[in-house]
Amino acid sequence: MPISVLNFLRIASENNILIKDGRVFESLSQVDTIVFDKTGTLTEEHPHVGKIYTFNESNENELLKYAAMAEYKQVHPIAKAILKKAHEQKLSLPKIDYASYEVGYGIKVNYSNKLILVGSINFMEMEEIAIPEEMKNIKSDCDEHGYSLVIVAIDNQIKGAIELRATIRPEAKNIINELRQRNMSIYIISGDQESATKQLAHELGIKNYFANTLPEKKAHLIEKLQKEGKYVCFIGDGINDSIALKKAQVSISLHGASAVATDTAQILLMDKSLNRLSQLFDLADELNTNLNIGMLTTTIPGIMIIGGALFLHFGIVTSIILSYSGLTAGMLNSMLPLLKHHSNNWEQSKINSN
Repeated sequence: MPISVLNFLRIASENNILIKDGRVFESLSQVDTIVFDKTGTLTEEHPHVGKIYTFNESNENELLKYAAMAEYKQVHPIAKAILKKAHEQKLSLPKIDYASYEVGYGIKVNYSNKLILVGSINFMEMEEIAIPEEMKNIKSDCDEHGYSLVIVAIDNQIKGAIELRATIRPEAKNIINELRQRNMSIYIISGDQESATKQLAHELGIKNYFANTLPEKKAHLIEKLQKEGKYVCFIGDGINDSIALKKAQVSISLHGASAVATDTAQILLMDKSLNRLSQLFDLADELNTNLNIGMLTTTIPGIMIIGGALFLHFGIVTSIILSYSGLTAGMLNSMLPLLKHHSNNWEQSKINSN
């Protein structure tokens, strides 16, 4: 049995799954509830540009160019999303003469005798810029769907806005469907507003979610699910997920997540994605089957030896043969998954080379 566990740990590591303790395999086979942290786990770190709204005879590329130009030297996720869209549109970004960044609000830029402001609606109001009623309606609609809105103004006149949406991991929907086929209950926990969390849950087809959740409350929600009789696997990657990771029966994080999360989690997905999640549960089921077969290879020869000695007058030679036959079968059973895994990898590499 220890050889079986070691072999499955090796198979997992060769598939970019780091399991810190072999005992977690047993826990994995009992999991019936998966709880995902939203940001960084189901979604990527950076959002992406959705719609671009224009006012006062401006056009989308012009608006995007001004916004990207203002955000050019910034490193926060919103700036990276806008710059990525500008590069996709192959827009040339001129150098700016002056920039002033108001933390948490927006940025001011001087370019070609124009004062360009890029930021939130609060930033525009703080700069005493009139907000059109249509822009307020767009902001309300974005808030309802959980989107962010970056407004662009030139010379104190609103020229438009850029909608930013959370970027769902490309593999998330398939993984959720595979977990649902295992009859698992799926939850989302997020510190974001309910509208954003609800929108993500709707897109992924998840009915259960918790929004506006403080870090310490995440652990309480895990405990609540456990008291309801659920066996919980929590998947998170942030510093504020560490307590919830510790409370869950099984904890999983992604390689490259916060140091606290990777230290606390029992399992790390080394390819920085959720792609291996379903395979992880498959390995747990295969190990459980392998251990059951291993138990039979141990107990059946023992029963035969004792029964044969009592009722069939087995001699010592027959008993030794049965004992070593059981040992050999047990060793073969322990090594078979590893041999099968290496054989599959060799066949796959052969196909790829051809």
